[in-house]
Amino acid sequence: MKICIPTMGYRGMREMVGEHFGKVPTYTIIDTETNEIKVIENTSEHRGGVGLPPELIKKAGADAILVSGLGMRALEMFKKLGIRVYTGAHGTVEETLAMFKQGKLTIASEDDICREHQHHDVHSEYHSC
Repeated sequence: MKICIPTMGYRGMREMVGEHFGKVPTYTIIDTETNEIKVIENTSEHRGGVGLPPELIKKAGADAILVSGLGMRALEMFKKLGIRVYTGAHGTVEETLAMFKQGKLTIASEDDICREHQHHDVHSEYHSC
């Protein structure tokens, strides 16, 4: 399984988890079968690039994403793309991955979305946490 974690830089397992998944500078992808770690830059429109974060994460081959929070539209996009979303991520990538393996993260639902992102954002159709 390939797991994506929104991160603040390029330090792999030692990197801190980013709170605003769509606006983080990087995504750390961990292959749980091979233990390969890959860090990709967030080149989505939220960082001056093209496309949306869920599309970028799907292209990277992720099966699941571990986040601290996200908005409803992002959750819906991940579901459409077949990417499972888990909430409760915090600390380092290593700590978050351990929490996931211990079953301490929860599968995201409408109850987990960031409350401040329930409004319609007139500046962007896609608004992430």
